[in-house]
Amino acid sequence: MLFLALRLGRPLFLEGEAGVGKTEVAKVLARWTGGELLRLQCYDGIDVSQAVYEWDYARQLLHLRAAEATGAASDQASELERSLYSEAYLVRRPLLKAIAGSADGPVPVLLIDEIDRADDEFEAYLLEILSDFTVSVPELGTFRAERPPIVIVTSNRTRDVHDALKRRCLYHWVDHPSFEREVAIVRLRVPAATESIAREVAAAAAVLRRQGLYKPPGVAETIDWAQALSVLGAARLDERTVERTLGTVLKYREDAERVRAAGLTDLLTEARQVGA
Repeated sequence: MLFLALRLGRPLFLEGEAGVGKTEVAKVLARWTGGELLRLQCYDGIDVSQAVYEWDYARQLLHLRAAEATGAASDQASELERSLYSEAYLVRRPLLKAIAGSADGPVPVLLIDEIDRADDEFEAYLLEILSDFTVSVPELGTFRAERPPIVIVTSNRTRDVHDALKRRCLYHWVDHPSFEREVAIVRLRVPAATESIAREVAAAAAVLRRQGLYKPPGVAETIDWAQALSVLGAARLDERTVERTLGTVLKYREDAERVRAAGLTDLLTEARQVGA
């Protein structure tokens, strides 16, 4: 699906549980292509000034005061007003940077992260961006992308994203990796982890995901767990080690209490069966 998104020039909408590697896709793309990674972290209440552009009011005010001090404010009022709203005072946020970027060099990678956290109004605003790759700035005109950026949109599915936005993208659900693939990821990201530790950690994480937790661990938590065990110099998982490092893989008190109540011995026994 990523190959098709690049060839067709379409945004790629990645949906899945937190920690499965959706954001990492954009980071890897930026490293691979050499393009600048422009990350827009969405949240409730995000607006144009945080996502697209805003004016540098502090610099504009300094410019006005300098003009007043030299007497230019009264002599050339109209020219002064025009100069205040020039690109010199325009602060470009990720969306405008991605569209009005340089025509030379690698294409930027625009990451619109966790779009499900933004409100409906902002989601509707994105429709114009993803359809035509244009941004209108009333004082300056319309910016149009000479080369559309590579766009990755992610969602943790905390709410449904509107169909109109999804229609402008190619879609892919990112699931938790298979056991062997997760072991390979841990070995790659945590070189200090031994093969046995990587297998035990990946197996234990797989078991935890089947226990109906409020926040099941993702690949990111598995990597953190392996790193913590490497720092402690642990040769294998046992009850004491799990108890000491549980906070690296479970981030809610209720989940930790549920796992402890079910028994760490049973967790390790089942994990060893999975690993075998």
